[in-house]
Amino acid sequence: MAKSDTISQTPDTRNRVCYLNYNPSDEIQGLYVTTAGFQRVDACCDYPIRKHHRNDYYFNPDKGRILNEYQLIYVTGGGGFFESDSCPRRKVRPGTVITLFPNEWHTYSPDRNGWEERWVGIKGDIIDRWVEGGILSKEKPVNEIGIIPDVISLYERLLRIASEEGIGHQQLLAGIALNLIGEVNYRSKNLQFGQTDAMKKIVRARNIMKNSIENPVAPAAIAEKLCVSYSWFRRTFKAYTGLAPALYQQNLRHLRAKELLTTTDMSISEIAYTLNFEGLSQFSIAFAKKEGISPTRFRKHCR
Repeated sequence: MAKSDTISQTPDTRNRVCYLNYNPSDEIQGLYVTTAGFQRVDACCDYPIRKHHRNDYYFNPDKGRILNEYQLIYVTGGGGFFESDSCPRRKVRPGTVITLFPNEWHTYSPDRNGWEERWVGIKGDIIDRWVEGGILSKEKPVNEIGIIPDVISLYERLLRIASEEGIGHQQLLAGIALNLIGEVNYRSKNLQFGQTDAMKKIVRARNIMKNSIENPVAPAAIAEKLCVSYSWFRRTFKAYTGLAPALYQQNLRHLRAKELLTTTDMSISEIAYTLNFEGLSQFSIAFAKKEGISPTRFRKHCR
């Protein structure tokens, strides 16, 4: 079993730092944790605290550094600054998550009043794909999500599991890390909309779509109901859901088709007619394109 390189803990338990080893099987799983920690930096204290960090992680904020891994740093008290190759220098407030990217120069530091930070280091193909898909972006590495107890709990659990290093700890840490990334992404994106008029319009649009699956309302007609232009509606809807309105409706219709195939005795032709397809052939082609098998085979597999 791999042991952590360093577990540093001050007598008052304020600062805990864990660096982890990993083996080939951990790398194969697609995501593994390299480091986790918690640090409270007092006012006018040198940063980073030298004795708590390995040489390959320690850096001078005036010069910055480049890592070969991702890190998610959650500032839960105090404030400071962050800067990277892709992000101009900006202020960091309490409740901010900073994402560091591999091979990207960066620097950050608390202001003279200090701060409280939690972090986790991550490597793996899974997070690489999230970056490729735009879920994480070098151009938007700073996200203000507020002080969220659930997110703090995930960091605390990460550090506890990393310190204990039980059998299979890297698999458990990978799951927690993915949960953490998902929480940060979810919180930051929802805060962008908040309870704004735009969000209310998108919620109303989705309700219209969900209540008219069998007789879908055209996206342009929905935009008209909302008293907005179609271009604004399409752009804002996609920013909120990740899908264009028409594709979102197609997915709703596909889900309803699966529901009818598994919970009713309706014939395939009846389902195609109910869902407003032009005919059985069009429905079968559309279903197979989405599911990989025909409606008939899908029904047989589910019964």
